[in-house]
Amino acid sequence: MAAALATWLGAIGGLIWGAPAVVTIAVGAATVAIRSRATGVVIALAAVGALSGLLAGVRIDATMNADVPSGRIEFAAVVAEDDGPRRPAVVRPTALRVPDGWVGWAGPSLAVGPDDEYPMVAGQTVRVTGTARSAPGRIRGDPVAGRVTLGKVEVLGTSGGPFFAIGNLVRERVRSVLDLDDPPQALISGFLIGDTSGLGPAHLEALRRSGLTHFVAVSGSNVALFLAGWWAITAFIGFGPKRRFIVGSIGLAIFVVATRWEASVLRAAFMAIVVLGAAAAGVNVDTWIAVGVAVIVLLLGSGQLAVDIGFQLSVAATVGIMVGAGMFAGRRPRFLWMTLGAAIAAQVAVVPVLLWHFGTVPLMSPIANLLSAPFVTAATVGGTFAVLSGWGPAVTAASIPAGAVLAIAGLASRWPQLGPAAVAVVAGVAVLLRVPRSRPFAVLGVAAVLAVSTMAPGGVPSVPEVTFLDIGQGDSVLLRDPGGTVVLVDGGRDPIVLADALRRNHIGRIDLIVATHGDIDHVGGFDGVVDRHAIGRVWVPDQPDLGEELAGLLEDAARLGIPVDRVTDGISYRAGAITLTTLGPRRRYATRNDGSIVLWVVADRTLLLPGDIEAIAQRELPPLEPDILLVPHHGSGSTDPEWLEATVGDLAVISVGPNTYGHPASETLAVLADCDTAVRMTMDEGDITIPLGSP
Repeated sequence: MAAALATWLGAIGGLIWGAPAVVTIAVGAATVAIRSRATGVVIALAAVGALSGLLAGVRIDATMNADVPSGRIEFAAVVAEDDGPRRPAVVRPTALRVPDGWVGWAGPSLAVGPDDEYPMVAGQTVRVTGTARSAPGRIRGDPVAGRVTLGKVEVLGTSGGPFFAIGNLVRERVRSVLDLDDPPQALISGFLIGDTSGLGPAHLEALRRSGLTHFVAVSGSNVALFLAGWWAITAFIGFGPKRRFIVGSIGLAIFVVATRWEASVLRAAFMAIVVLGAAAAGVNVDTWIAVGVAVIVLLLGSGQLAVDIGFQLSVAATVGIMVGAGMFAGRRPRFLWMTLGAAIAAQVAVVPVLLWHFGTVPLMSPIANLLSAPFVTAATVGGTFAVLSGWGPAVTAASIPAGAVLAIAGLASRWPQLGPAAVAVVAGVAVLLRVPRSRPFAVLGVAAVLAVSTMAPGGVPSVPEVTFLDIGQGDSVLLRDPGGTVVLVDGGRDPIVLADALRRNHIGRIDLIVATHGDIDHVGGFDGVVDRHAIGRVWVPDQPDLGEELAGLLEDAARLGIPVDRVTDGISYRAGAITLTTLGPRRRYATRNDGSIVLWVVADRTLLLPGDIEAIAQRELPPLEPDILLVPHHGSGSTDPEWLEATVGDLAVISVGPNTYGHPASETLAVLADCDTAVRMTMDEGDITIPLGSP
């Protein structure tokens, strides 16, 4: 495990610091190896890990900074990641259509779609016709350089060999038998092949907050179940150690493809291969060696796994379970205590990872896991039989325990979530419990943590206020009145990030949602919001192009009967002491940005929320002098400097996150500086709350 940890740290160093980390560690390895060969080998692995991380970083940067043809495009590509509901596919181009024919094009990875009419499956070779634009970012962790809005997709064939062919057949069988629009059946798909595309953000967030996400991160138990069935199917070949290794490796390769090489699957599959390979060679290996070898091999092959949250959680949970395996040894009933012990040990092990990535950990996760475990087993076994048989009643029967898991997740997601300080208190309580005389203080500590976690103040403001939410590269603005009225203007690009932002601001019901326009960095976060919050009504711009990302919100609103208004200028809304009036869109515009809803917000102070309007729409607005200005389009250079100078007052806010677009632009910042305007950025400060009224 020391070698695995060294490799991991080296890979992180290579990703962050690049070549200097590789050289430094390599020199250290050479120096130490002179005195201690064993220690030198460990540090050498760290150096190789750093090289793997460096190469991964180079590949990511090359993709994110690659040039993408703009406009109409036709190209051939290999599909690297499937598409799904409201989720684009990721493709790797191989050829580009030019006026004289086709030319080779080893272009950067692109996000394509989604489009229900043209589903794409990993391993297919396709010909894509559509409209391309530069849009560097990540799709499920994979870097992409741009996005293609689909016109048409033609499947040319399948690459990847027999493993891809069989793996895709397994995956397609699961998806064809189960109705992924039904949440319990979508959860069964997650249990079997890790495909949670049918689960909305609300269910996924509930699983995370209850500590149950690992059940859909296909891992060791799923691999063991698959291997048992695989060996039953291939029993005619024989059961010798060498045959088991060969047949098992083939089966695991198919399973990895079927589950789309999730990090947890790779970890579990490589552990199984190590154990099977050792048995074939007549060597005994324990689980510690298997974990260590699997981690080393995977990190050397793919350095970016070092910072992959799924990989981090999978390895940490596995180590935790191994450490805590005998926590409640000898207690009865054995199944109950083993399950509870494994859940507690795994939860403790992943606490640092959860705190780093999410800022909180679920306090009652072991209880939720204990309640869910038998239902997960029943749903997995029943779902396997249903998929193999295709029998409708079996699907219905398996959906019952899967629905129970979702119900437990929904309930447990409302249980206390602990931040770093509360985790420290709980850790101290655990230490005190080891000392008999300190146990009364430990009980008081637990009571205090529960009280603080469950009875935190609701956060209703004493005066009208605006909060510019820190949701990364995008816009999301909260308007709140002391009477409890809540208006949410835009939602950023990520529904989980938006959910966390609304939770930390204690938002329940939302009286009005305003989607200023359809760009994903303004409306992507709305996916599933109607399932998490009661919504009064929705405003969208009265424009011909609302964008595919906004379609999901409109569908959800129609499903629940939430009124949707297509607004132009001159529409007003009263939110307690706050009055909102639309100043745009004033007409139909050629670009989606200029067609943004522009809001004039009045309380004791005035606020202008202009969406992403650019120079054309800005010049058509009436003269304005707001007390607070949200700088349009994240401070980009598309703003008219004369309009900005004439409009901005004492305070400007720029909602922006780390990006490759150059936001905020230097020329925009220069105008604000010349106007002696105070500038505040969410990227620097986090959530920015400003009172709009007087006490």
